[in-house]
Amino acid sequence: MKSIIVVVAAAALAACGVETATTAATVAAAKKKEIEQGKGTLNQVRQNLDKAMEQTQQSAQRTEDATK
Repeated sequence: MKSIIVVVAAAALAACGVETATTAATVAAAKKKEIEQGKGTLNQVRQNLDKAMEQTQQSAQRTEDATK
């Protein structure tokens, strides 16, 4: 009887470990996706800033050319 209880307890603990590992893997995959999306957003913001900066420089150049 004691050996059955030990086997059942060991099986329950093993299942708990598998669940914990699965949860950790799921969280890691979600974080990886979140980081990739953040990098995409960062690249998009940089591109938009570069375009805005270029437009500002062009506008300043046009204003300078018009005042000459």
